Amino acid sequence: MNPIKKAYGYVTRIREGKTQVLVFRHSNAEAGIQIPKGTVKPKEDTYNAVIREIEEETGLRNFKVENLIAEDFWENDDGAIHNRFFYKITVSSIEDEWDYHPTGGGDEDGLTFHYFWISSIDDVELIRGHGDYLNLVLN
Repeated sequence: MNPIKKAYGYVTRIREGKTQVLVFRHSNAEAGIQIPKGTVKPKEDTYNAVIREIEEETGLRNFKVENLIAEDFWENDDGAIHNRFFYKITVSSIEDEWDYHPTGGGDEDGLTFHYFWISSIDDVELIRGHGDYLNLVLN
């Protein structure tokens, strides 16, 4: 079986000289605290997938994909192998918190994501795998 390609976005901003990373709390408490991410569609490259996922999951439009910071293979709880691509994304003028209804469809229909910023790896506990490369973007 081929690995499932996943595109992850560490959306960052600078606030008072410190880098912050955007995270969200899912309206389903069992889903934990996450970063925006999603499955890469057939014939879609990971760069365009992360742009699509950020737009669908956050509502953001004014952001810049800086670079691919990590790629790995990871085993999900269901045994599926994910080929994960983590991108650093920057934004400048943006709110401190907001709620958004994702537009990607599927399992996310009817959900609300509550977005907020963290400044440290210790601020929150991200769901399994989401914080694996957080140290590469936080200073």
